[in-house]
Amino acid sequence: MNLRDFIVLKCSKLISDKKWIQFKYFTHFHRKLDLDNPKTFNEKLQWLKLYYQRPDHTRIVDKYEMKKYVTETIGPGYVVPVLGVWDSADEIDFDALPEQFVLKTTHDCGGIIICTNKEDLDIEATKQKLTRSLHTDYYIQYREWPYKNVKPRILAEEYILDESGNQLKDYKVFCFNGNPYCIQVDFDRFTDHKKNIYNTKWELLDFSFNYPSHPEIHIQKPNNLDEMIRIACTLSKGEPYVRIDFYSVNERIYVGEITFFPASGYGKFIPAEYDKIFGDMITLPNRIISRD
Repeated sequence: MNLRDFIVLKCSKLISDKKWIQFKYFTHFHRKLDLDNPKTFNEKLQWLKLYYQRPDHTRIVDKYEMKKYVTETIGPGYVVPVLGVWDSADEIDFDALPEQFVLKTTHDCGGIIICTNKEDLDIEATKQKLTRSLHTDYYIQYREWPYKNVKPRILAEEYILDESGNQLKDYKVFCFNGNPYCIQVDFDRFTDHKKNIYNTKWELLDFSFNYPSHPEIHIQKPNNLDEMIRIACTLSKGEPYVRIDFYSVNERIYVGEITFFPASGYGKFIPAEYDKIFGDMITLPNRIISRD
């Protein structure tokens, strides 16, 4: 983080959630955020940050607690197995971990270490990165309120690969009012991040979100797509909007993450009209639920 960003972050702690969100929205889109009558997808996500604060969302965004929630909701066998969870990097017993594993922090999106060969792992650099992540206040940066009370911890998971034998594809199901609408497939995430977006019939859609689409690259429809959609329906029930992320490994489905605010409500649609198209699919609740 450079000095300017550090100063802005420190100053942001003195600003209310509403004022900070309005400021961030204006700097991203160069227009005023309409919270009285939000119409676009990004506007409605900002509204939900401020006015739809269900206590169970904190548990759902916690990468460790989410596993318990998923198991309770849809049954066992749908989460990546846990190898350990710790409050600090110094507590990790690296000797006890297998040759391949994944480390991540439970409260943010940047603290991830993928170890494919433990002999090559720089343990000190790993500890330093995880420690920095533990001290990152993800909530204060974007005011995604569910993260405000997530306990920062380090989580170790089994290392898994899909049929490519290289990297996992991430199937992200966008659900509006409990109904899956489209599946964003992220691939080559750690080399040259790409995305394609399909409808639930696995037809390529003609728009992109945050990253360019690659229609020249054909992503095969997963054999268990119907099961993914069924699970997404169950996990998204009662939510105005939520994204359910899946991995598919040897015909087995894992829920990787549950996200309420993709791109924190600052995502770029191409063409831009899809911001309004997606916004039209979110029915905001009539009753404000705020913990403040």
